[in-house]
Amino acid sequence: MEVRSIAYFSMEIALHDEIPTYAGGLGVLAGDMIRSAADLKVPLVAVSMLSRKGYFYQKLTPDGYQTEGPVVWNINDHLEEMPQRTTVNIEGRQVHVRAWRYEVKGISGYRIPVYLLDTDLPENSDRDQTLTNWLYGGDSSYRLCQEAILGIGGLRMLNELGYDHLNRYHMNEGHASLLTLEMLDEQRATAGRKQLTSDDIDMVRKKCVFTTHTPVPAGHDQFSVDLATRILGRHDFAEHKNIFCCEDSFNLTYLALNLSHYVNGVAKRHGLISKHMFGHYIIDSITNGVHAATWTGPAFAKLFDLHIPGWREDNFSLRYALNIPSAEVWSAHQQQKQLLLDLIRQQAGVDLKPDILTIGFARRMTAYKRPHLIFHNLETLRKIAAQAGGLQLIFAGKAHPNDGGGKELIHSIFQAEEELKDLIRIVFLENYDLQKARLMVGGVDLWLNTPEPPLEASGTSGMKAALNGVPSLSILDGWWLEGCIEGLTGWSIGEDAIDPEHRLDGEKDVHSLYEKLEKTIIPVFYQQREQYLNIMRHAIALNGSFFNTQRMLSQYVLKAYFG
Repeated sequence: MEVRSIAYFSMEIALHDEIPTYAGGLGVLAGDMIRSAADLKVPLVAVSMLSRKGYFYQKLTPDGYQTEGPVVWNINDHLEEMPQRTTVNIEGRQVHVRAWRYEVKGISGYRIPVYLLDTDLPENSDRDQTLTNWLYGGDSSYRLCQEAILGIGGLRMLNELGYDHLNRYHMNEGHASLLTLEMLDEQRATAGRKQLTSDDIDMVRKKCVFTTHTPVPAGHDQFSVDLATRILGRHDFAEHKNIFCCEDSFNLTYLALNLSHYVNGVAKRHGLISKHMFGHYIIDSITNGVHAATWTGPAFAKLFDLHIPGWREDNFSLRYALNIPSAEVWSAHQQQKQLLLDLIRQQAGVDLKPDILTIGFARRMTAYKRPHLIFHNLETLRKIAAQAGGLQLIFAGKAHPNDGGGKELIHSIFQAEEELKDLIRIVFLENYDLQKARLMVGGVDLWLNTPEPPLEASGTSGMKAALNGVPSLSILDGWWLEGCIEGLTGWSIGEDAIDPEHRLDGEKDVHSLYEKLEKTIIPVFYQQREQYLNIMRHAIALNGSFFNTQRMLSQYVLKAYFG
């Protein structure tokens, strides 16, 4: 068994185009982090869920209504079944768990093992066999059962696999925090005691690291104490309120906060917001990044290989992108734009023009992301497009199956497409996935991001775009507060919302968005192309070289793992 010292737990991880074990940004970030761990030879092992039917396959009706179906994929084509087995007690039943192994290979050949947990075994009841089918599926009971499998079952599986001398356990969001309960029980059992002591708590705390990713209350899993007692079979919640924080509910975020020696948010502002939300805890920040080699498109990768050899091993060397001739930057961009336009022609049957300013927006479709903000005043937008000689907008993203408002947002984009079709071509790409994401971030001319501040914890799509020389037009929230140098790496929408209780006026955001498009971005793109190319190079040199998982993981190593 290879020597490992860090266990990384995440409910979702984006490992491969054909392995649908992710829903969105959290899983993509986890996959990028593991790829950088393999590149940097960080001794890490990862644990996640199998998700036999994926998150869901998105189908859109002609008028823009989302329907969901299972994702069909062949597990045996990608994963190796491990012989080890473990069990988790759920509602008094012994649920049997197995693991499937996937290996992420780094630049030098170093490999990170990822174990995906699965309950589809004949020893289990029909219901228990389905507990690892749907990522984030079902009701609260189903969700807590999944989190027991991930946290408790994941820790037990690592022990069965021989990873029983790990130094750190990193929880990527609170979904995995039940592993801390299993660690407490192990400490108590090893000492031959029935009661937990402060020494047990301190020992577990020293080993645990917690990253929180959301300032949105709905993003923090909490359950009634009755449900937690029934599913987990524990009766000591009231006895240990200082750990479980269950005055009214069993909160997995507080469980992780109480039992971790290091806690961080995922951007500088998000760290401050998290301190405001969880006032009695010390919370640091490590700004997210993306895996540069994964998200750099083929034409730019070839360009970097020519002008910046070794950029994959040393992402910071991308600062030398300022020296790449502008004609070569534009040629690489046009090649990648054509790849995107070819995909749109094939999948949506729409012919977009390569010489028209093309704006991309791809996020989870939910209210606070505000994908419809650009359509706030259709007459103003139509006027801007007429002066520019046309605009092209490409959207993509899924709404959670239970988010009716998010589904309605997708429908509203289809309505706008119909109303604006004389001047603005609008395309909504169905079933957003890793492949479509790579083509979008590498092929649009401008990346748009319009969340309601301060609800954007970080965001990473604009970082991916920056690696391809695509500047952002974004609300000042999340990572963009750190990445925006106005007119040099991109442009801001509105002002900085310093007070976390403050919500910027949506009307002001709309006015700022339209004004930046009409008076700055469109004139620069069409009439001052050399200046636009200078901005593209700075997006790579300043943002691509910094907002990557090489830098991010190095900070985790220094601050959280071996600090």
